[in-house]
Amino acid sequence: MQIDDALLARLEKLSFLKIADDKREEIVNQLSEIVTFVDNLSELNTDGVDDKFAMSNDATYIREDIAFCDTNINDTILKNAPKSQDHFFIVPKIIE
Repeated sequence: MQIDDALLARLEKLSFLKIADDKREEIVNQLSEIVTFVDNLSELNTDGVDDKFAMSNDATYIREDIAFCDTNINDTILKNAPKSQDHFFIVPKIIE
């Protein structure tokens, strides 16, 4: 896959990010390196590898699921929001 300015502009639009003009070439180069690395991974022969392969035979630690709500954290976060009410963000309506 070729990363060019047109693809970067599309990614920029989809991600709602604005990339500075002086950083565009650097970002294109970095994304190209990432895609090249991932393409190299697709060349690996994984025919003999078990689907459930793991680096350790130990089971994954499962923590107890306990509900917890600290309203101080919520208040701190919502303090930075342009609009909030009743511990929720107020956002523009997007579906009619």
